[in-house]
Amino acid sequence: MFALGEKVLLIDSKKRRYLFTLELDGEFHTHSGFMRHTEIVGTHEGSTVRSSKGADYIVLRPTLEDFVIQMPRGAQVIYPKDLAPICMIADIYPGVKVFESGLGSGALSMTMLRYGAVIDGYEIREDFANRAQTNVREFLGAESLNNFRVSIKDVYAGITESGFDRMVLDLPEPWRVVPHAEKSLRTGGILVAYSPSITQAVKTRETMADGWLDHRTLEVLHRTWHIEGSSVRPDHRMVAHTGFLTSARFVGA
Repeated sequence: MFALGEKVLLIDSKKRRYLFTLELDGEFHTHSGFMRHTEIVGTHEGSTVRSSKGADYIVLRPTLEDFVIQMPRGAQVIYPKDLAPICMIADIYPGVKVFESGLGSGALSMTMLRYGAVIDGYEIREDFANRAQTNVREFLGAESLNNFRVSIKDVYAGITESGFDRMVLDLPEPWRVVPHAEKSLRTGGILVAYSPSITQAVKTRETMADGWLDHRTLEVLHRTWHIEGSSVRPDHRMVAHTGFLTSARFVGA
């Protein structure tokens, strides 16, 4: 059953989604009326709750995807359609030692932590670093911060730590980190860079010369389908380009 302090997702009759944390004196308000958070406490997932104006809502626990889309953010997040492929391409697994830079609002951090990664993160902006840590704590719990060590540092100036299995970058100039990666990644380690522009991806690839194998650059397109009885067709809208994923394996200079 739902308890105070938990996050809850409400879905209305028009499939609109509302995410918030249950608080003792909290109230949920929309144009369709309001309800006290305590009316949700004690219900089970899948239950229906009703607002003061008679609007019905289905009660669920939010998924990571729900939280990433609706969480507070300081910087633009990497969206779910790219988060899962990044974790697959980078081969994120329990206990893997990851270096991450460009933490933003923490969407990629919490996804890798959910996979079991241990992350050292560099972020040049303290407000972004604080936001990322807050979002991680809000969704995964305070204990998750034990595996998420964040430093306010400029990765372009160098990386102090070494012995990383993986390196994941969300930066304007990832090619400037490649020389540092060659000193910080273990042999056989994987680097993945997320870049909005193809010119960024090209320059990153050009910097990965001797010592790098299995270069590839790809983008992920997300198209849903309308399925209603015999009416089956692609939806009119899709999430097309968001960024390019560039990856390679380091085998030694």
